[in-house]
Amino acid sequence: MDSDTKREIIDATGRALCAHGYADLTMQRIAERSSLTTAAIHYHFDTKDDLLDAFLDDLLDRFEARLACEAVDPRERLATFLDAVFTPSSAAENGADADASGDDGADEFPVALMELKGQAPYHDRFRERFRALDEVMRAVVREAVDDGVEAGHFADADPEAVARLVVTVINGAHVRTVALGEDPSATRAVVESVLDRRLGWTPSAGERSAVADGSGSDPDDEDETRDAEVSP
Repeated sequence: MDSDTKREIIDATGRALCAHGYADLTMQRIAERSSLTTAAIHYHFDTKDDLLDAFLDDLLDRFEARLACEAVDPRERLATFLDAVFTPSSAAENGADADASGDDGADEFPVALMELKGQAPYHDRFRERFRALDEVMRAVVREAVDDGVEAGHFADADPEAVARLVVTVINGAHVRTVALGEDPSATRAVVESVLDRRLGWTPSAGERSAVADGSGSDPDDEDETRDAEVSP
């Protein structure tokens, strides 16, 4: 199939999935959100699961591409990671004029992600893909923290522990965004607080804080870190 047709089908799948949910998603409803017929979609994808496999691959490939950063400075890599996670995908991919494109401005990424994550216990392909995504996210944070500690940009910390905590909080943020309508910036503030306490650094601060340098104290560190780890 040509790339334009695939793009149209994939985009229509995302819109239909967010509108109707996984359980009520049908090829007909996908076709209604495209210029194609149901028969034309079936010509390219035999089943709904085949189409959703392709949709998930596309969704996560684009997200992982946003995580990529070739910068040598680990602080820049970590800042790029946070921007990718907490900036709506429509704005990140289309620029500041995304809302002028004619859609409702809603970010489909967290909704689509949660709909398909809910099927992971019953769908091996989904589960494998989400496990791979989790490892990619943890690797980005882990490697940036490891390099930053070695270079003296960050306070001494366990890179794997920091990565696991940050990714766990991000997963909770997606749930809160979808289920509660919470602004992702609220969770980003929590993640930056964790980074400040664990590494003595945040993107806004730019340099190691007094806590990291040992010239300040933070008696509430453990309590607030535990709060950040609690899933919603």
